[in-house]
Amino acid sequence: MRLSVVVPVKNEAGNIAGLLAEIEAACAPLEPFEVIYVDDGSTDATPGLLAEAARARPWLRVLRHGHSGGQSAAVRSGVAAARAPVIATLDGDGQNDPAFIPALFAALEQGGPGAGLAQGQRVGRKDGRLKTLQSRIANGVRGRILRDATRDTGCGLKVFRREVYRALPAFDALHRFMPALVAREGFAVVHRDVVDRPRFTGQSNYGLFDRLWVGLLDLAGVWWLIRRKRPAPAVTEVGR
Repeated sequence: MRLSVVVPVKNEAGNIAGLLAEIEAACAPLEPFEVIYVDDGSTDATPGLLAEAARARPWLRVLRHGHSGGQSAAVRSGVAAARAPVIATLDGDGQNDPAFIPALFAALEQGGPGAGLAQGQRVGRKDGRLKTLQSRIANGVRGRILRDATRDTGCGLKVFRREVYRALPAFDALHRFMPALVAREGFAVVHRDVVDRPRFTGQSNYGLFDRLWVGLLDLAGVWWLIRRKRPAPAVTEVGR
């Protein structure tokens, strides 16, 4: 298994079929791959559509949360179940184009073992004015405090090494701070521009409020974690 693609979804019934077809086409050059959809407590037709899709696609696996735990929790569940050493993530609403996954995969590979994350950065944002403004403010504040050299950490298109992710602390909104936390573990972060597009159907199922006010608490916590990081000592076993 070369690649596991993790897709968190909540009430995205209208976007399942189209996005699955795009993921399959985009990842064909990276075979063997698997796709793990994590249904974060959907209350629409999403569970049934995913079950039906999985019957015809041996590379598709479906996990389901008993209740909604949030986007970061869904990503963590998918990574925990993944079988490949490299993980790709993208949002389940169709705004992230899977066609960019091979380029991000290649960027991570070109970075060598020292690269832990290939982070997509959206251009041509298709969000509404309020959401775009909130993202710009949040990214600006985060960048000045954490100095993570990343223009857009909220982009769901990411490719990273599974073991690097497993070393990161688990908390809500982790996906918004991955570049800073990956760098905290001593790994490089590479960036690639990706073209944003409108969601296929429906509306966002994860709130905007945390983008600013709740996010400030997370930002303070990540800043503290970075300042408290100490180099891990080399360990050798003493022979008898």
